Amino acid sequence: YSITADRGQSPLRLDKFLTIHMERCSRNRIQTAADAGNILVNGKPAKSSYKVKPGDRISLVMPYPKREIEIIPENIPLEIPYEDDDLLLVNKPAGMVVHPGHGNYSATLVNALTYHLQNLPLFQEGDMRAGLVHRIDKDTSGLLVIAKTPDAKTNLGNQFFNKTTKRRYRALVWGNVEQDEGTVVGNIGRNPRDRMQMTVLHDDQGKHAVTHYRVLERLGYVTLVECILETGRTHQIRVHMKHIGHILFNDERYGGHEILKGTHFAKYKQFVNNCFDTCPRQALHAMTLGFVHPVTGEEMYFTSELPDDMTRLIDKWRGYISNRELE
Repeated sequence: YSITADRGQSPLRLDKFLTIHMERCSRNRIQTAADAGNILVNGKPAKSSYKVKPGDRISLVMPYPKREIEIIPENIPLEIPYEDDDLLLVNKPAGMVVHPGHGNYSATLVNALTYHLQNLPLFQEGDMRAGLVHRIDKDTSGLLVIAKTPDAKTNLGNQFFNKTTKRRYRALVWGNVEQDEGTVVGNIGRNPRDRMQMTVLHDDQGKHAVTHYRVLERLGYVTLVECILETGRTHQIRVHMKHIGHILFNDERYGGHEILKGTHFAKYKQFVNNCFDTCPRQALHAMTLGFVHPVTGEEMYFTSELPDDMTRLIDKWRGYISNRELE
């Protein structure tokens, strides 16, 4: 991993700087790497306490923890809407982690793929990211494209890097989104106050991120929106919608599991709690995915229907609104 500190970087301890900029890496592991001389600043080993300055070139090498490398093939049923010799599509259910790590060492999508594609060289190397060219969060449902060969992985990876893929999501968010459509632009990085969250940071920090959205249906205290990703950052839609004041419905990590809009009546509180039970995760679905086939050059476009939990949730809100209008 390597990074150059921005020109506007204020002095910051090296371990804290890297903790903010590196996803899924603890300060403790960074300090251990520094003690071992594995973190270089401008080509020279540096201690954790080194204060990062503008323009510093930081590079480091850290092994994955051994446990993460042991990929055990598991016969987990997968919904595969499309497959050919070069790639396949998976319609991932909510609750499934994409690849092993941080306490999720089994029952992940990669464990399932390693079983289903065990005859392919790419899935015999024990790579914890075999075939992956993008991810969606554990509790987000929807479409993922998986490469079956190294060439396909490189080609598809470049399409995601160059932002030429087409990705549309459906989300139910808290509040009435005022504008019928809009764009959120804001760098995303780890929240310095809560390492479990990502957040919008100043322009000289985090990674550039752009989300376009449009309102599909207004349902009183919540709004159904379509989000179109221009970039693909960790928790991007969840962070960007929160940034404009519309946290995803039942998104526990970002506070959407509280009643954020509506009345104080006990009947309403009971209704919302029933909604939380109906869709016990953030209401976000990766609905469509478009890309160019890495071998044939054909433009491919796939759509996945909303899963039952989100369909029932939206129907509940429609019912609530129509009943309220009759009163």
